[in-house]
Amino acid sequence: MKKIAVIIPGIGYHKDKPLLYYAARIAQNCGYEIISVGYRDMPAKIKGNAEMMQAAAALACQQTCEQLQSVDVSACEQILLIGKSIGTVAAAQFAADCRIPVKQILYTPLNAAFSDQRPPAGSCIAFLGEADPWSDINQIRQDAAEQHIALYLYPDCNHSLECADVMRNLDNLREIMRITASFIMGTQQ
Repeated sequence: MKKIAVIIPGIGYHKDKPLLYYAARIAQNCGYEIISVGYRDMPAKIKGNAEMMQAAAALACQQTCEQLQSVDVSACEQILLIGKSIGTVAAAQFAADCRIPVKQILYTPLNAAFSDQRPPAGSCIAFLGEADPWSDINQIRQDAAEQHIALYLYPDCNHSLECADVMRNLDNLREIMRITASFIMGTQQ
């Protein structure tokens, strides 16, 4: 049986950006085979436009499912979904549709990532900047609590979990990856 980690990016935040790059390396070091999803023909100027955001999320979900069709999930011992931004919506949809338990890591989740969620306790964690203009922080805080999703908040941080202080960003990234590694290894407290 194999273990797979699926990297599901945001529109402008691809697999080689820090959060996804280091999370993938940690998963790989823990014995996961890495599968990276990519998007094509995504709409532009979606920020603040609910209709375009919904269309982009639907497209991300569709393309994620298409790219994962060849994966025999029944042959997997463990499936780990690592999503960023709009990729958190696709991760949540794939997890809801999957017939076996999955673990999820949600970096800067959009509100729609919580609409179909009902993950088993302890199977999902999320990280969000409190200055993230793409998400309703209070609603995500409430949804995460109701769904027993551990939510880590970062004051003054944006949609990339960054702020104006570079050294603080590096400290935050180190903390996020430490929590990510503990979650992947099953040692999270």
